[in-house]
Amino acid sequence: MESFLYQASIYLAAAVIAVPLAARLGLGSVLGYLAAGIIIGPVLGLVGAETEDLQHFAEFGVVMMLFLIGLELEPRALWDMRHKLLGLGGLQITLSTLALMGVAMAYNQPWGVALAIGLTLALSSTAIVLQTLSEKGLMQTGGGRSVFSVLLTQDIAVIPILAFLPLLVVTLPVKIGADGSIVRGDDGHGGDHGHGASLSLVDGLPAWGVTLVTVAAIAAVILAGIFLTRPVFRFIHAARLREMYTALALLIVVSISFLMMLVGLSPALGAFLAGVVLASSEFRHELETDLEPFKGLLLGLFFITVGAGINFTLLFEDWPALVSMAILVIAIKGAVLYALALTFKIKGRDRWLFTLSLAQAGEFGFVLVAFSVGQGVIPTEVAETLLLVIALTMLITPLLFILYEVIGKRMADTGTTHEPDEIDDEGPVIIAGIGRFGQIVNRLVQASGFNTVVLDHDMETIALMRRFGFKGFLGDPTRPDILHAAGLETASILVVALDDPDAAVQLVAYARKTRPDLHIIARAYDRVHVYKLYQAGADDIVREMFDGSLRAGRYALENLGLSDYEAAEAERLFYQHDRDSVRQLAELWNPNVPASKNEAYIARAKALEKELEFALSSRGDEAKRA
Repeated sequence: MESFLYQASIYLAAAVIAVPLAARLGLGSVLGYLAAGIIIGPVLGLVGAETEDLQHFAEFGVVMMLFLIGLELEPRALWDMRHKLLGLGGLQITLSTLALMGVAMAYNQPWGVALAIGLTLALSSTAIVLQTLSEKGLMQTGGGRSVFSVLLTQDIAVIPILAFLPLLVVTLPVKIGADGSIVRGDDGHGGDHGHGASLSLVDGLPAWGVTLVTVAAIAAVILAGIFLTRPVFRFIHAARLREMYTALALLIVVSISFLMMLVGLSPALGAFLAGVVLASSEFRHELETDLEPFKGLLLGLFFITVGAGINFTLLFEDWPALVSMAILVIAIKGAVLYALALTFKIKGRDRWLFTLSLAQAGEFGFVLVAFSVGQGVIPTEVAETLLLVIALTMLITPLLFILYEVIGKRMADTGTTHEPDEIDDEGPVIIAGIGRFGQIVNRLVQASGFNTVVLDHDMETIALMRRFGFKGFLGDPTRPDILHAAGLETASILVVALDDPDAAVQLVAYARKTRPDLHIIARAYDRVHVYKLYQAGADDIVREMFDGSLRAGRYALENLGLSDYEAAEAERLFYQHDRDSVRQLAELWNPNVPASKNEAYIARAKALEKELEFALSSRGDEAKRA
């Protein structure tokens, strides 16, 4: 117990000191965690052999991260991303694998071992990259979304890679055991080496049996997510104990991970699948809230164990070769990624973000190496070198993000583009613009039980909106393709709340031309803007300061001696008269003639103002007589 508390104190103290310092220096939390691990491990020797066992525990941070990512992606969103997943992600894995395989063969490795090495190094670090993208606010950029697509493809690809690797065992020497059985692998232990001796339901099964068990496990996760979570959550809710929600969230992640391990699949991928299934559940936000602290803590622990687990003895024995290998891996993957960025027309800063953020090997590499050794695919001495190269590339990754920032500062601001979201929702109300005006409309409509589709071109506004639990989509509402994707053909109401007056008029004109039957509500900056919106086809036009000014005027009348009723009636009369006046003046307004030279407009405005004074004074005389 004392040893556990001592080790826990060491890890937490290292994180508390190193991470804020790294963040203050602009290096990011990931580099801080890695540095903390190196200091307490190889440098000071404060943690020892238990680092490897602790790393298996810390890997649940990766599992939880993928579960939370799955919660953000409904199955329809995955389907909409299929082109990037299969095209961009699939090509990255294929080309990187072939290039790295060729280098491994140049180092005199058999083609089977070289292919296993290529597959292992082709995968990037989901944990480091997504954590860094989130910290730096790059997830919603065009490059960030492309990076996420590739990482998601890589995570999904772990399943077929794990199924494929045992087929490569035939490339290693074959030995005959004492009992006459065939034993493959350089150490003569075949599949019982290292991590291979784990509890598994598929051990000894034929290929078709493994397939059936795998399909059954995946089906069980999907069916449980659809049919079992709701009654279980209701049962937990009846207990009215907040900690039970956290316990249930942890139970879901841990049990699914264990089930995936039993059938020989990646627990992280199982958690991701469960997250996708539960993405449309009403309990999604509860799960996110409960697991977020655990994810952050365990991910930090994972990075510390990576740093603490670096074998500096082996590194110092031949550090030029090992560092060169790590740099070579980054250079090869970077070249492939840059070529793909050119092919898929990823431009400017986004191209460099895509290239530099994915050039390292990843945490799944540790899993694949251990699995390959256990299956006799990769020799032990090659595996030790490979693990060190993977760790070095991960250690270099934060420096690549710093390099991206340096390159980005030297490029024009126009280099980074924010790709519009793929809109996967629909509703009777489309709200274009979610500033101070639009958010009030959105909250009122949603609270009344109606679904809205919110569009805004500002990434920070959409990100802030999502943090408060409201769904919105990044995209320019004036673009016809985005407007149609939001459901222009089927919507009943369009609320135009854009800050740019000209863009608002343009949007109203296009929507009216496309949907003559659509009811359009538009926010106006001033009277001239009202006239433009009216002529463009808006049905209801609200001046942004009008209602607030009326309320202030009513307060003034009340404090001048009018009763609450009299002030309210004056406000009502002014409101009705002004609305009618604006309609009449809009008919006379001419955008090509200044208002000061439009005689008909001036004459009618004067007459309407006298009518207003007469109406209000008459109402006041009636009130006095009463």
